[in-house]
Amino acid sequence: MDLTGLEPGYDIPALPGMAEAEIHTPCLILDLDALERNLRRMAGIAAAHGVALRTHGKMHKSVDVQKLQQEIGGACGVCCQKVSEAEAFVRGGITDVLVSNEVTHPAKIARLAALPRQGARVSVCVDDLETVAALSAAVQAAGTELVCLVEIDCGANRCGVTEPAEAVALAQAVAAAPGLRFEGIQAYQGDVQHIQDHTDRAEAARASIAKARAAVDALKDAGLPCGTVTGGGTGSFRFEAASGVYTELQCGSYAFMDADYGRIEDAEGRRLDAEWENALFVLTSVMSHVKPDRAVVDAGHKSYAIDSGLPVVFGRDDLSFLGCSDEHGKVLDPEGRLKINDRLRLVPGHCDPTCNLHDWYVGLRGGRVETVWPVSARGKVF
Repeated sequence: MDLTGLEPGYDIPALPGMAEAEIHTPCLILDLDALERNLRRMAGIAAAHGVALRTHGKMHKSVDVQKLQQEIGGACGVCCQKVSEAEAFVRGGITDVLVSNEVTHPAKIARLAALPRQGARVSVCVDDLETVAALSAAVQAAGTELVCLVEIDCGANRCGVTEPAEAVALAQAVAAAPGLRFEGIQAYQGDVQHIQDHTDRAEAARASIAKARAAVDALKDAGLPCGTVTGGGTGSFRFEAASGVYTELQCGSYAFMDADYGRIEDAEGRRLDAEWENALFVLTSVMSHVKPDRAVVDAGHKSYAIDSGLPVVFGRDDLSFLGCSDEHGKVLDPEGRLKINDRLRLVPGHCDPTCNLHDWYVGLRGGRVETVWPVSARGKVF
């Protein structure tokens, strides 16, 4: 992106070439070395299991991050949750997009049906016969085609059908609908992702995979084999990858890592952030230290999401994050080491909504700004 004319401190937090100490805070920063290692690691895992990797754009909402995931991280395309988000990625040059959600409003269906005109392969999930009919009518009017995946509720109790017979009926409707192409199922169990204990998480994942397998078998028996079975996330992908059922993973947070995912355990009882490095931080500055054991930083909860807990101060065991308000963060500094304008890196509790609060990523390597990327789909929640 051309950053010419953008003013640091007003339009943008930093420009390439600036030192980390010159960045305007609070802002999102990316450790580019850690990010690239995470991307290459996941690419290797997916390849070793013979499954595709469709990374989740709802996490980073960035065309530039997605392009990096496709260039070095083995990603075949992107998952989006909303039509406007999908449009942002397609307009940015991403040509294989799955809207991993239901699209039901006529205006949104019309926009989705028009999206393949921009040169993209577009897929969408369905769990309702009326929606199948509406999608078919829209693509016929637009002169395009949409790929459809039947969504299976494999335990999260949100979207998706629960019975294999329902999946068959939907797939048959898609296969018979002009302009639509049945390709398989989506079976993503979001509730599994953050179960901290590995044994408990594995048991929940097995139950989810069994439901996906039952749907796949029923569809095959009905003469509708699934070319794609997609799902899995950062907390469960090893189970889906090894299942023999899934053909595609939908991991997202592995690229950046956050404090909530970092706490869950692997099979050896190690924290997940021992394998996946923290690459995303909210950079913040100390702006007050009137109380000898407490500092106040300039990043409050307008700068990070707190739905999954408070941020964690990165690399500083001597400090702990106490709480926040809109524009203030409180840090316990029992030994009084912090000084005014000292910088801290905060690991947000939940990276996805944190990214949606910012306009820019500042990419750092070796202590200097290498790149600045827009959060391309920020606010694209409709």
